[in-house]
Amino acid sequence: MNTLFDKIWDRHVVQCIDDGPTQLYIDRLYCHEVTSPQAFNGLRKRGIRCLRPERIVCMPDHNTPTHDQDKRIEDPVSRLQVETLQRNCEEFQLKHFPMYSQDNGIIHVVGPEKGLSLPGMTIVCGDSHTSTHGAMGAVAFGIGTSEVEMVMASQCILQQKPRTMRINVQGCLKPMVTAKDMALYLMAKISTSGATGYFIEYAGEAVRKLSMEGRLTLCNLSIEMGARGGMVAPDEVTFNYLKGREYAPKGENWDKAVEYWKTLKSDDDAVFDCELTFQAEDISPMLTYGTNPGMGMPVDGCIPLNAEGDEAADKSFKKALEYMDFKPGQSLIGQPVDYVFLGACTNGRIEDFRAFCQIVEGKHIHPSITAWLVPGSWKVWKQIHDEGLDQILTTAGFCIRQPGCSACLAMNDDKVPAGKYCVSTSNRNFEGRQGPGARTILASPYVAAAAAITGCITDPRNLNV
Repeated sequence: MNTLFDKIWDRHVVQCIDDGPTQLYIDRLYCHEVTSPQAFNGLRKRGIRCLRPERIVCMPDHNTPTHDQDKRIEDPVSRLQVETLQRNCEEFQLKHFPMYSQDNGIIHVVGPEKGLSLPGMTIVCGDSHTSTHGAMGAVAFGIGTSEVEMVMASQCILQQKPRTMRINVQGCLKPMVTAKDMALYLMAKISTSGATGYFIEYAGEAVRKLSMEGRLTLCNLSIEMGARGGMVAPDEVTFNYLKGREYAPKGENWDKAVEYWKTLKSDDDAVFDCELTFQAEDISPMLTYGTNPGMGMPVDGCIPLNAEGDEAADKSFKKALEYMDFKPGQSLIGQPVDYVFLGACTNGRIEDFRAFCQIVEGKHIHPSITAWLVPGSWKVWKQIHDEGLDQILTTAGFCIRQPGCSACLAMNDDKVPAGKYCVSTSNRNFEGRQGPGARTILASPYVAAAAAITGCITDPRNLNV
């Protein structure tokens, strides 16, 4: 009667504290430059080392520029954080994928593509979008800086066990409807707090038919529903994706690993604390109109006339529309935009660039648009060039930047100016997320590409592709 989550969680329990949290063993700790410095300082103050350094992987991503990475970072704060991470890794003898090395990229893109994230693991990082790695069939979640220090020192963490939720998406997605649209649709249905306190398992025919990269996108956005994390049971899609990856098991160890991974699924009679079912056929290409990811609608729909809920919800709804300069009942088709961003740990993988190219091939970027196309890793950057996608994009007037978190958040040079609209494939559309006063419209690579060539919000299904 165990869920997939229960099976992995219970296997990693070190001890349960009476009327308290669980001490949970952690298989993989990822560290980036923003949330790790205080953790390293804490170890120094106590005069201790990392207990199991071989289970820790570090790389800068939030502050890395997406151009001229071979040169000195101009911003002093960004430069300090990146250099501090390198020094800390040297001192504590940790695996470090430095900026501009071929191993570098966004930590939530690099981990899976290198086979560092594997089914059955417990995975943590001082970053909320650690939920991404749950797509591998792992229990993965974000933690705070003090917890990063705890894992460094003990390879364990104290956690209250979350409740379990299963979200079933039945049927088949329609053309040009992606995992990103699925996630935005689910958030619009259950809200950004609808999964608070839960760990989600995604299931159903539509989920099983997603590629590994689609599953990574879906799990990435679990945190935006309020969930502690999200996961998909490993299957042949998972195994085929992982086989031959740099850090994945090899030879006999691979065969043994797959044999175990095949047991990682919820029992037929497993009972979840909450179970929801949706139909894939009901999902259209989506976009957001407000200032949280749950304020979503079909690209050809209209903004709701009012918020469902209490007075506080109505006040938040009106405040969001005022910030975005939108009106209740408004259609966003034809709404002019200024920037397009393809990238982030949500949509910075090779399939996202293929989708973008499917729309823009044979066309040209609109003269009013500034586009930032940012691979999630140097491996993705290489794939773009190896597949000739760079030629499609260059011919269409686009430029491919270097890997990094880029315009997902305003911690590097790629900031959207105040008052400007950006159609973004990232994960958050909070006020100022992409720059002070910036207005973010979340969407899939298809919708982003359609905006890039028309200069306005456009339904990609209406373009000649």
